[in-house]
Amino acid sequence: MITQYMHTLDHIRKSFNGATSRADRSEIGQFLTPAAIAKFMSAMFETGPQRVRILDPGAGAGVLFATCVETLISRTERPQSIEVVAYETDSTILPYLEDTLRKCHSFCASKGIEFHGTIKADDFISAALAEVDGSLFLAPGKRFTHAVLNPPYKKINSKTAMSRKLYLSGIEVANLYAVFVWLSMSLLERGGQIVAITPRSFCNGPYFKKFRAAFLRMMSLKRIHIFESRKKAFGDDNVLQENVIYHAVRGLQKPKSVSISVSEGLDFDKASILAVPYSQVVHPGDTDMFVHLDVKKTDTTPSKQVKCFTSSLGKLGLSVSTGRVVDFRAREHLKQSPQQGDVPLIYPCHFANGFINWPVESGKKPNAITSDAETSTLLVEAGFYVLTKRFSAKEQQRRIMAAVYDPARINSPYVGFENHLNYYHQNGKGLPADLAKGLALYLNSTIVDQYFRLFSGHTQVNATDLRKIPYPTREQLTRLGASIGETMPDQEAIDSIVEKECSSLDK
Repeated sequence: MITQYMHTLDHIRKSFNGATSRADRSEIGQFLTPAAIAKFMSAMFETGPQRVRILDPGAGAGVLFATCVETLISRTERPQSIEVVAYETDSTILPYLEDTLRKCHSFCASKGIEFHGTIKADDFISAALAEVDGSLFLAPGKRFTHAVLNPPYKKINSKTAMSRKLYLSGIEVANLYAVFVWLSMSLLERGGQIVAITPRSFCNGPYFKKFRAAFLRMMSLKRIHIFESRKKAFGDDNVLQENVIYHAVRGLQKPKSVSISVSEGLDFDKASILAVPYSQVVHPGDTDMFVHLDVKKTDTTPSKQVKCFTSSLGKLGLSVSTGRVVDFRAREHLKQSPQQGDVPLIYPCHFANGFINWPVESGKKPNAITSDAETSTLLVEAGFYVLTKRFSAKEQQRRIMAAVYDPARINSPYVGFENHLNYYHQNGKGLPADLAKGLALYLNSTIVDQYFRLFSGHTQVNATDLRKIPYPTREQLTRLGASIGETMPDQEAIDSIVEKECSSLDK
């Protein structure tokens, strides 16, 4: 009965998309779940208690909880009763949600299972915060056995009342989807399960560190599903986020392994699946708690390839920092063309063939910044530096784009690096020439790009991310750098040089 109704819900979803603009849906972060994804998500739940209480905090038309209800009832060990609490604030979709609840009630009745459904047209965050703030006294009957969610994807304005309320509750995150997951798992009973589809941006980076810490402390991560194509999960919504689906159970006991599956799109029956040791997904001792998603079965996986390089930035005596010049804050000091008393200001637009090409007079960005007492803290002494772009376009071949700042090419005692760049330095100063060139070559290699993608699902490259990468030793980097002339080799040559260096260690 519900399976047939899923086709109706999919039609409702497409009609909703047709009646609303992509901009409107993006504004509220609302992208309704396709029936195929809902069915796959509900199948992730393990057989649970006899009395089921399901939370759907952003229910839309109800496809997630409806599929969950059908899945639980279709199993050999059926629950005795099911209660659904669905939150939805969009009045245009509430009639469909009410109809879905009626269908669930009718279906459960036909199977002799008690059913109760409640729609709350309230803001889930405010309601959940009121519950969680008093969670020590929350009656057991008010907690949930299941939470299923496709939460809104939208950045949080740090100046809003909601942001302040979240901060006071100890919830510090950058996006609404993480708030929904955080609050949902907080409302689960011990042994309660959550299945969610969200962007994979929470897997790394400083903005989601506190969320990762709370999630991995509170939950036992059991399974993660990855989509190979960013366009397939919500294709008709033009959502270009890299989404993942994950299943976790409330409890401190961590599993020995995590099941990681991969599909091209919604062809879940063709998904490949691999059991990966938990320690490879969340590395022991990693204070940032990055989530690594290595799903290759061969001995040439990025994580195994890169293990031939065993150094770290700390061992190298190097650091990586974010560029000091925030251009809109230093606008009065910026110049389109350098004049007497100015020094170079380097932007991503100055990257060219692995080195910095300065100035670029035809560009829209300024090329210089004044050098005086007001800007002295924004500048660094001239020297060899390795720069990486903090943001890369989705269509670029690599996430990490590195270039060498060569002081011999730019006659200036100081230089400013704009905030959209990260820069490698040695105690705040430049690096030896060959070391810098070797580091840039290594960062531009395919092996590093593939390793980086294991834990990063977005196009932003933070200094925190770069600190997590294994590095060659100083001697190795110097050898790599000695192979570079006036320009960076092409990709094939870069990979060949790095592979040769790695292979030499096995002999």
